[in-house]
Amino acid sequence: MTIVRLGYVAMSMELKNASPSQTMTFAQFQKIADREAAIRKLERIAQSNLKNTLRILKHNAASNIHFYRLTSRLIPLANHEALRDWDYLNPLRNLLREIGNFSKEYDIRIDFHPDHFVLINSTKKEVFKNSIQTLKMHYLLLKGMGIAPTHRCVMHVGGNYKETEASLERFIDNWMDVPKSIQKMVMLENDDTSFTLEDTLYLCEKLDIPLVFDYHHHLAHYRNVDWEVHWGRVIQTWKHSSLPVKMHISSPKSQKAFRHHADFIDLNMFFQFLKEIKGSVPQIDCMIEAKSKDNALFQLMEEINTRDDVEIIDGSSFHLK
Repeated sequence: MTIVRLGYVAMSMELKNASPSQTMTFAQFQKIADREAAIRKLERIAQSNLKNTLRILKHNAASNIHFYRLTSRLIPLANHEALRDWDYLNPLRNLLREIGNFSKEYDIRIDFHPDHFVLINSTKKEVFKNSIQTLKMHYLLLKGMGIAPTHRCVMHVGGNYKETEASLERFIDNWMDVPKSIQKMVMLENDDTSFTLEDTLYLCEKLDIPLVFDYHHHLAHYRNVDWEVHWGRVIQTWKHSSLPVKMHISSPKSQKAFRHHADFIDLNMFFQFLKEIKGSVPQIDCMIEAKSKDNALFQLMEEINTRDDVEIIDGSSFHLK
């Protein structure tokens, strides 16, 4: 039997006043005349974000949720060029370690998904340089938590620039300049407009990177192209990972707005996927990308609980019979 574990992204709809993504713009930073005072304010915001992250993890543990995506906005302006001298990790070390210890104690798999401006295959050297800097921040945060960074950061391939093959080859060329420690951190995801499952598999197989299959993206990109014939290849990209295979699940907002994520998950759409992969892997971790965050997970589990082809394990996990 295959175990399915569900997770959700960043924000809890259940918890009040618990945003882990509070921020400050650089314009706001500049308005504070005393630079040291401005930096202290940034640090207070970052500490508040981490404390809220710990609150969310405790909420997850109480709800038996074992999979959670951290926001990439924990530390505002961490990579801004005007703040290169700011040692943002130092005042956060205790909180980071507490988050890491808690996630390990309660067996919560955590990872990141950097913003769309992180582009390994950019045509601009400055964008590539800034992308590496941002990925380094994610690496340092994971290290600060005491969590092994390997396969903890999922990314899209990047820009297509209307040249799919050239863009894929540029990714390979630029990949050679990515530090090995950061290479090991990365997973790649197929997207809904630029790079198909097959395109992404090409890179993942060539560069030994795990592929995070996004079912909704695949349907949005090529609704009539089978993905099942490539599923074995997807599994093989995880052969060197200590973590279970990961995928993304979301549902279209409507047929007209097919690419947009709905508030909740379409149960039938999800099980169309699960019935095809049942038995192919011992466990699969499914990250829910829905507007209603943890409420989408809770509602989905309520619906799953009524099925006779599953065996419920806990609040977010079940066996496929």
